[in-house]
Amino acid sequence: MNLFVSQTIVIQQIRVDGIQNSSVLQVGSAGVIQPISQLFNTGGFTGPAPQIPDPDAPSVPLGPPS
Repeated sequence: MNLFVSQTIVIQQIRVDGIQNSSVLQVGSAGVIQPISQLFNTGGFTGPAPQIPDPDAPSVPLGPPS
């Protein structure tokens, strides 16, 4: 059985507070959602990130306990 859906969607404003890997934002109907993964180097980095010296140490310096 083939089902054809024809829609007209007008979006004046859309706000997305956060989106993560494997998130899906769907507007309208979709018979099949095709997964896609895109990685972008928006910071212009040319090499790998430096290694953390001690994996058990916090990556953000913490102040003394209060």
